[in-house]
Amino acid sequence: MTKERVLEALRNRQDQYVSGAALAESLHVSRTAVWKAVEQLRREGYPIESLPRMGHRLSSRSDVLSEFGIRQYLSDPGIRVQVFDSITSTNTVLKQMAAEDAPEGTALVAAEQTAGRGRMGRSFYSPKGSGLYLSLLLRPERTPRESTRLTACAAVAVAEAMEEIAKVSPEIKWVNDLLVRGKKVCGILTEAGLDFETGRMSYVIVGIGINLRRPERDFPEELRGIAGPAFGSREIPDVRNRLAAGVLNRLMKYARDPEADSIWQKYRDRLMVLGKQVLVLSPGQEPVQATALDLERDYALRVRLANGEEQILRSGEISIRVPEAADGNLRKRT
Repeated sequence: MTKERVLEALRNRQDQYVSGAALAESLHVSRTAVWKAVEQLRREGYPIESLPRMGHRLSSRSDVLSEFGIRQYLSDPGIRVQVFDSITSTNTVLKQMAAEDAPEGTALVAAEQTAGRGRMGRSFYSPKGSGLYLSLLLRPERTPRESTRLTACAAVAVAEAMEEIAKVSPEIKWVNDLLVRGKKVCGILTEAGLDFETGRMSYVIVGIGINLRRPERDFPEELRGIAGPAFGSREIPDVRNRLAAGVLNRLMKYARDPEADSIWQKYRDRLMVLGKQVLVLSPGQEPVQATALDLERDYALRVRLANGEEQILRSGEISIRVPEAADGNLRKRT
């Protein structure tokens, strides 16, 4: 398409003016076709400046999420991306597509979710303009219990993509959250469809929500002590397309061999709870204080209770307790 070719040409010379004549000649189209493509890109939100006798210039601050924008960074040919300006929930819609036999590698990416979902039936705050929300369909021949490995693969994939693009070093809070500077910047929701005849999963959907910047109206009051932006106020060119592709490339690769020792080690190296006091939260029970000892090979967490008893946690949640002041009071960070 002319529009995509014009965008690619402008991206190759970001912050530089390129004349309409030069674009038309290099792309073998008319100047009118170039102008129409530029106008369409502008309507889609691309910050393109046009001046007489100078031509067109795409700002390096461009951060428009698009299928073309993501595809140019993808390295795995098995990934099929669909991008939405707004969607109810990438996981919800992709589950419907999975039931209709969508192939492995189908990925939905959105700039906004109106009904984003988190674990334990919670909602996931997904405002427009500040985050990246995506889901990837996998079809592994595994049991539901092994889905935790795919959650771990996703956590490592997000952490590595963030490190590559923005030089930040996220920590992992067992089992599915990533934190930067002590604040949650990413949540992961893994959902599976079960084949009752085999007892194995017919599909797995890994949903990932990332807070890139602080929302225009800030986070809701109940999240302000918990959630934060991954990249603060930093301007990173084309960050959403690059990050979406970086996460998808890695997750597809790791999902093919989720039992790899290298993935387990990368996850453990980023795990922030080891050696710390935690609260073990189980549905319908009082929180129990414990010390996080180590990560088992199946990504279960081994803890020691106050009475010295050791337990293996395979589900549920934990809250981290850290010193708040010199008087020894403790602050809970969920």
